[in-house]
Amino acid sequence: MHVNAPWWRSAVIYQIYIRSFADANGDGIGDIAGIRSRLPYLRDLGVDAVWITPWYPSPMADGGYDVADYLDIDPMFGTLSDADALIGDAHDHGLKVIIDIVPNHTSDRHVWFQAALAAGPGSPERDRYVFRTGRGADGELPPNDWRSTFGGAAWTRVPDGEWYLHLFAPEQPDLNWENPEVRAEFERVLAFWFDRGVDGFRIDVAHGLIKQDGLPDLGGEGEDVLEPSMRLDHPHWDRDGVHEIYRGWRRVADRYDGDRTFVAEAWVATPERLARYLRPDELQTAFNFDYLRASWDAANLRSVIDESLAAFALEDAPATWVLSNHDVVRHVTRYGRSDTGGRGPQGDVEEPVDLELGTRRARAAAMLMLALPGGAYVYQGEELGLPEVEDLPESALQDPVWERSGHTSRGRDGCRVPIPWSGDGEPYGFGPDGSTPWLPQPESWKGYSAEAEAGDPASMLELYRSALRLRHERAALGDGGLTWDDDAPEGVLRFTRAPGFACVVNLSGTPYQLSADAEVLLASGPLDGGLLPTDTAAWLAVSD
Repeated sequence: MHVNAPWWRSAVIYQIYIRSFADANGDGIGDIAGIRSRLPYLRDLGVDAVWITPWYPSPMADGGYDVADYLDIDPMFGTLSDADALIGDAHDHGLKVIIDIVPNHTSDRHVWFQAALAAGPGSPERDRYVFRTGRGADGELPPNDWRSTFGGAAWTRVPDGEWYLHLFAPEQPDLNWENPEVRAEFERVLAFWFDRGVDGFRIDVAHGLIKQDGLPDLGGEGEDVLEPSMRLDHPHWDRDGVHEIYRGWRRVADRYDGDRTFVAEAWVATPERLARYLRPDELQTAFNFDYLRASWDAANLRSVIDESLAAFALEDAPATWVLSNHDVVRHVTRYGRSDTGGRGPQGDVEEPVDLELGTRRARAAAMLMLALPGGAYVYQGEELGLPEVEDLPESALQDPVWERSGHTSRGRDGCRVPIPWSGDGEPYGFGPDGSTPWLPQPESWKGYSAEAEAGDPASMLELYRSALRLRHERAALGDGGLTWDDDAPEGVLRFTRAPGFACVVNLSGTPYQLSADAEVLLASGPLDGGLLPTDTAAWLAVSD
């Protein structure tokens, strides 16, 4: 245990996908005023901080991850004054605020990119991005064979004949991070928001930014959304040069009090590669995607936990744990199918989902996650047990993956449906009565609303509230270490944490007998006397 540790070492951070959290003005899109109205709910839930997805001015080609201005708020979400008020209100409720920053690319509507198009080849304006001449007799072929993670080529040709790189959508041109002007500008952006009181940044595509000199061909290797490449010398992912950038960012953060922090979204080949982002003079934390991708299997989970703790310990950094986010199929649905690992299918799903099974496993998974050393992330609605919405009409789909894949992958909209707060019909309290959410909500949402679940001891919401309350009350939880019980039967995970705490998760096919002298603090489902049923977790008070 780290004495007087910074808040971020053990924080539970609630991810707000701003468009789908709460709509105050009735336009069908979540906004800052909506977040402010729900801060008491988040305080009472027991989380320590909120992470808000991009709220900057954006044409919304990729849900706000195509930023047109890093120093303002999109009018659909509010104003800078609204943002200031939210930060102040959150702090009054004891909540930290983390916001997204998107450094790999801008929007094609950003003033820099518009200037680059106007200035032409060889100009300083164009050098802020990655422009190249094409191959072929007349430059009619892309400069190399790189593919966009959203499908198709990673290059688009402009009228003067040059091509620009976009590892994501064509509306998201990649910045040239070898250009000192780019580096200086983003340090200015960080300071702008730190000055306004934000407590940290989640760094989108933190493993991007630096591209290999000469931009060599990949040789046919494909790209996919949120799939790490296993190549240790990839020409545009996880290049060593990114670390110099983050050392500069750390110097900016260290100018401020209050333990300002960064969390990296870095898809890398190994846990050891991830640990390199967490060296003492770089970033403080990083998402642990290996854990998110782990299957519901005791041996696999233990292996990922051990490897993660060992890797993060290399730099004395806290591990982080996450089950869902705005880019993956919600884990209630993943755990309700035979293939419980990975992101879950995003195309046409043939295997039916067993939501009862998925929910039972999700309850146990939440307790396991919140008992592990370090910090954790809760994606909005997972505390309500929301499943993936897999039957959105094709006419409603807005994720660029849908179009870029030639309508073969439905994309990520199914985990982004606005969450239900109250009532028996759409918009379920997401917005004022009569408003229409930007993605349609299913009829089943009424049973998942915060209003419906509040006070029900069997609900997912009350399980999260209880677990988060105990997490704050028990000195053993948060930062620190764990000790596995190697005598536990196959399929049962059991570990202790000092002082006086044990977590048991039964992933075997038979009930597990709990210790007769242990006090059950919390269980994810009903116990059969002293037996812990399959797909159930328990927290115990034990003697050290």
